[in-house]
Amino acid sequence: MSVSSRFPPEVTAWMERWRLLRDGELLTTHSSWILPVRQGDMPAMLKVARIPDEEAGYRLLTWWDGQGAARVFASAAGALLMERASGAGDLAQIAWSGQDDEACRILCDTAARLHAPRSGPPPDLHPLQEWFQPLFRLAAEHAALAPAASVARQLLAAPREVCPLHGDLHHENVLDFGDRGWLAIDPHGLLGERTFDYANIFTNPDLSDPGRPLAILPGRLEARLSIVVATTGFEPERLLRW
Repeated sequence: MSVSSRFPPEVTAWMERWRLLRDGELLTTHSSWILPVRQGDMPAMLKVARIPDEEAGYRLLTWWDGQGAARVFASAAGALLMERASGAGDLAQIAWSGQDDEACRILCDTAARLHAPRSGPPPDLHPLQEWFQPLFRLAAEHAALAPAASVARQLLAAPREVCPLHGDLHHENVLDFGDRGWLAIDPHGLLGERTFDYANIFTNPDLSDPGRPLAILPGRLEARLSIVVATTGFEPERLLRW
């Protein structure tokens, strides 16, 4: 089987190993190469890591076993072959079209499915304390970050409901998988307090498209807070501190 020489050799190697055919354009991010492929008649997505931090996310996606997240068809050190989203829905567009409450509920429902207890032990993941180290280092150099670092230390010192975390749960990482519903992709693979996974709800989809502000509009913070608290039972003050 021949594979286009336009691909990085790392991508080519996995396409040959798993007998994949290109089915779309290669996307390159700072952390991965991502390519729509087919394995026989089966559509899938090939993801090849460019940085070591991706490995924990691959392990977690595999461990979730398709419950609340995309299915993993094959995985190995540095690469993942996973289910491709088949639906036409777009969570950010839903939010921007005046249905932000509905988008928020979908994110909450997805998080709840991901956090549900599993029968086996979780894989090796990044501790949340480790994930916050860059903030602590920067806070030592920039006084403006000191209050945020102080709050983070307090929360991390006494975590509640510790479980495997997606770590980057927002509108672009929860996709429409047709009959399988809304499912998560691209986890960071963290371990820590469950509340942390809901923090991104309050800053998106603005972070992906600052030119279309939504999260910062009057009343949106309060509305989202009400939905998350009603769905999870979290203490509002603690949720806002995260």
